[in-house]
Amino acid sequence: WARVKQRVKGATREMAEELLRINAARALAVGHEHGGDTVWQQELEDSFPYVETPDQAKAIVDVKVDMETTRPMDRLICGDVGYGKTEIALRAAFKSVNDGMQVGILVPTTVLAQQHYATFSERLSPFPVKVEVLSRFRTHKEQQEVIEGLKDGSVDIVIGTHRLLQKDVQFKNLGLAIVDEEQRFGVSHKERFKQLRRQVDVLTLSATPIPRTLNMALAGIRDLSTMDSAPEARLPVKTFVSEYSEEVIKEAILREMERGGQVFYLHNRVRTIHQAAADLLKLVPQARIMIGHGQMAESDLEDVMVDFANGEADVLVCTTIIESGLDMPNVNTLIVERADRFGLAQLYQLRGRVGRSEHRAYAYLMAPRGRRITEQAEHRLQAILEASELGAGFRIAMRDLEIRGAGNILGASQSGHIQEVGLDLYTQLLNEAVRELKEESGEDGVSEPMTAELPRIDLPLNARIPEDYVDHLPTRLAVYQRLAKLEDSDDIPEIREELRDRFGPLPEEVENLLTLAGLRALAATVGVESVVQGTDAILISLRAPIGGARVPLQRALGPSVQVGNTQMQMPLRRLGDEWLSRLTRVLERFFVFQENLKALAGTAASAD
Repeated sequence: WARVKQRVKGATREMAEELLRINAARALAVGHEHGGDTVWQQELEDSFPYVETPDQAKAIVDVKVDMETTRPMDRLICGDVGYGKTEIALRAAFKSVNDGMQVGILVPTTVLAQQHYATFSERLSPFPVKVEVLSRFRTHKEQQEVIEGLKDGSVDIVIGTHRLLQKDVQFKNLGLAIVDEEQRFGVSHKERFKQLRRQVDVLTLSATPIPRTLNMALAGIRDLSTMDSAPEARLPVKTFVSEYSEEVIKEAILREMERGGQVFYLHNRVRTIHQAAADLLKLVPQARIMIGHGQMAESDLEDVMVDFANGEADVLVCTTIIESGLDMPNVNTLIVERADRFGLAQLYQLRGRVGRSEHRAYAYLMAPRGRRITEQAEHRLQAILEASELGAGFRIAMRDLEIRGAGNILGASQSGHIQEVGLDLYTQLLNEAVRELKEESGEDGVSEPMTAELPRIDLPLNARIPEDYVDHLPTRLAVYQRLAKLEDSDDIPEIREELRDRFGPLPEEVENLLTLAGLRALAATVGVESVVQGTDAILISLRAPIGGARVPLQRALGPSVQVGNTQMQMPLRRLGDEWLSRLTRVLERFFVFQENLKALAGTAASAD
């Protein structure tokens, strides 16, 4: 355990060095300060054919406020699939262009690039804005023309795949970078825009951000806007998990065809996709079937997607090329073969391709018949089944964070590290590394990237909420979060009573968790930096020296505590089995002692 802690501590120090450097540079950099909304901006926003949801309206305001300051924006918009993230991106892009800046929009697939290109071109057609797309759907000559337009400033908005990140792409005046479906990109891809121009505003969009990104947002390194309210008349997707069944597939396709809708049939093997389509045609001979996958020629794939969107087929047999952001409101049934092979966020994204209109949508996730699937796959399918209500994307991302760990905040690893030592200790180690580096370099001016630091409590207690006590993940996370933010130990009895009332008698692990939360809140109140059990004693380190109050404090706490100037020790041989209650009593007495000192100081001041 000590070796694991030491290894993670070394990694957090490296991270912290890079984090301070980047944060300092970004904090000192003066970004482009956009002006207020123009008449054109108002006209564009009035042309939106739907009513903004409250969360969408708030996210739009958050983005505009960020853009209108000199601090470079770094905001994550975490909104469920189909909740209007693209509209936020469109308004931000237009605002930047109105101020004479260029906008780069990074998307993961050529199909999504084409869809965004069509949306942006249509909405911005009344205005003198040049929108271009840079992907493999374009010929080499067309790509070169777009690149030249970016260099000389004649192209205002470019929507591109990874092609946008290559070295020959240079902007004349890049003001805003938008990363859509961020979970589909590696770290180096997402940081490329920041390398191009330190002052660039960055807007990241995702329904299910990867653990690393979500961790950065929760830690305060990035700003976060969440969109939980569903668009009007939106219905949750009815989800079924079952073994592979031809009867179920046939019934699902026929029912969708009867109501004039279309079907995505996901078979994620290019080698056998034509055979899968032929089998499907035998099963439902009256269906019109098309095939689409990423290895097709660009022009052929584009034709297939356009024809399918125009209703020229009932079923599209496809690979995961449909995963990212596609908006086809007439497709309201999804059938996924071998759903056990997909990741949790990926399943959620795939399910988000249906149910984007007011019609009820259905998703059928098929596991192989008569074969055991892995335990992790079972957990993933169970999680996606549980998260069937509207707006579950953020909880899916939190579940991913819990399962995979949060990754290297600055390195290329997008999950890990946290799972080795736990979120609480990991955050403490990173905070310690940041503080040490500041002290070494004297950089007090750099704002600390983490949330306010709580005392470190390192005691040999099994403290957690067992799954069999609170089986609902969002509820379990909510309790953890509530305890993590606890500032007053007097609130513990109320929380204990609430848990007992909702879930029954508290197991020992939960009692321990409440005790630790109360200890941490009490320790923070009295200025304790850490409470750690060593080999011979419990060590209580203080943030400020005791000074002249050391002798009276020793008398107040009694002989079982050895009081130093910056540390108090409680020898274990004197504590026995009651060590936890005695530790609590010592902190309570320390609190009373401090209150008495303040009262005496106040009386003396009044006398003066």
